[in-house]
Amino acid sequence: MRLLVTRPEEDAQATAALLASRGHQPYVEPLVAIHIVSGPKLVLEGVQALLVTSANGVRAFVAHEDRRDLPVFAVGDASARAARAAGFVRVESAAGDVQTLARLVERRLDPRAGDLLHGAGSKVAGDLGGMLGASGFRYRREVLYEQTKADSLSADTERLLREDGLDGVLLYSPRTGATFAHLLRDLDLEAAADRLTAFCLSPAVAEKVSHLQWKAVRVAPEPTQDSLLDLLEP
Repeated sequence: MRLLVTRPEEDAQATAALLASRGHQPYVEPLVAIHIVSGPKLVLEGVQALLVTSANGVRAFVAHEDRRDLPVFAVGDASARAARAAGFVRVESAAGDVQTLARLVERRLDPRAGDLLHGAGSKVAGDLGGMLGASGFRYRREVLYEQTKADSLSADTERLLREDGLDGVLLYSPRTGATFAHLLRDLDLEAAADRLTAFCLSPAVAEKVSHLQWKAVRVAPEPTQDSLLDLLEP
């Protein structure tokens, strides 16, 4: 299949390589850019674990801090792999969303043992802090990176959309889904959706593009990349 990958650049390239290895033709069009923010050294005294809800959170923490001894609780397998690759040894994956991450933390950790540090972006999905706070945990969110959405599509992607050069688009977050729909409208290309299948990581993503007349909308049974890519198999 000819597929548009809309993830941030670093993640998009890894996904594109995986798609190519499965016989698909990927085209990369990042709809969100990641910018690591500068700031004072993180205060880690009293922190019992690091929470990450994306691979970007891992990369941003590594850019700010040399310590790798903290246990890491990751929202999914991709962020867990990024943590291990960065040198963290004690890493657990919730293999789901922020709700499954909160449940994993509640099972594994003691609220009395210290704070939970969430290395996050300027925009977050779900109320991880609220869920953990209700269970007695002290949650601290540190904004380590910012996300800026694209304000245009590349000329190559616009051409592919106009010339029926794509079979589908991979949408990983509500933010990228809304951005893609917005850019289609700006280019008067909303009609192109009726030739595309929208492959969405979650129902929340699908909701952001539900007003478009797609050829089909498919939603991953689990909010993981493996589950999403399984939708591509015949």
